[in-house]
Amino acid sequence: MAVSNNITACVTLMALICAVPVIASGVWFASAQGEECARLARWPVAILGGLILLAALAGFVGAYGNRRRLLAFYLFAMAALIALLIALLVFAFTVTRGSGAYPVLGREYDEYRLDGFSMWLRGYVDPARWEGIRSCLAVSDTCKKLARQAGYITADQLYQSRLTPLQSGCCKPLSVCGFGYVSPTVWTNLARPASDPDCGLWSNDPAQLCYECESCRAGLLAALRSQWHKANIALVVATVSLVFLYLIGCSAYKNAHAEAIYRRYKW
Repeated sequence: MAVSNNITACVTLMALICAVPVIASGVWFASAQGEECARLARWPVAILGGLILLAALAGFVGAYGNRRRLLAFYLFAMAALIALLIALLVFAFTVTRGSGAYPVLGREYDEYRLDGFSMWLRGYVDPARWEGIRSCLAVSDTCKKLARQAGYITADQLYQSRLTPLQSGCCKPLSVCGFGYVSPTVWTNLARPASDPDCGLWSNDPAQLCYECESCRAGLLAALRSQWHKANIALVVATVSLVFLYLIGCSAYKNAHAEAIYRRYKW
């Protein structure tokens, strides 16, 4: 192989490696949503990573076998896929910008408001979709694990723990309700005026709890937002690496093309 083709082969091989964290992020994001009973953008990231892997493989075969059509296909496909990956990242950062979290005095955990999230995310927990998510949450271990915790004998022990967004929003009433503590998922209503509509929706029934509350929907969105941000770290690194490798690949392809023309006219 010519020097330029060697460079292109190395670049496409590195692009193959960069596709792995994209696929891994997609698979992790898809599997991590199971506990939260969510199906938000479950597989697109993994599919995009698989397409990048196939394009890089075609480029490597083209560079190694000196097949210029495969190399041209690699450059065209990779440009389109990188553009899609960047668009996905911009979209993810845009729709997950608001956290919906707010601190509560004397609590180590945050509580969540639905109106703190983007309109697109709030549309995901509309009444039509929430019924299925709610039923899934009711039979999941999210609140059952909290109820089985032996360390929460007093309210202060619960208040000083770091609850997950779902546990904070779905498994207990809001702090403003002023309910009396019995256990993490059992509270007594002290007959105070309800300062939030969610207070009237709370039930000690394990199948009810606060699954109908807006705070539960907000907790679900906060959990999804956290997962998106973790996946985005790997995606940003992979995207920057792919752009850098693509530019090198373009330069090497042009040099290989120039070398082929030079050899043809030389003979």
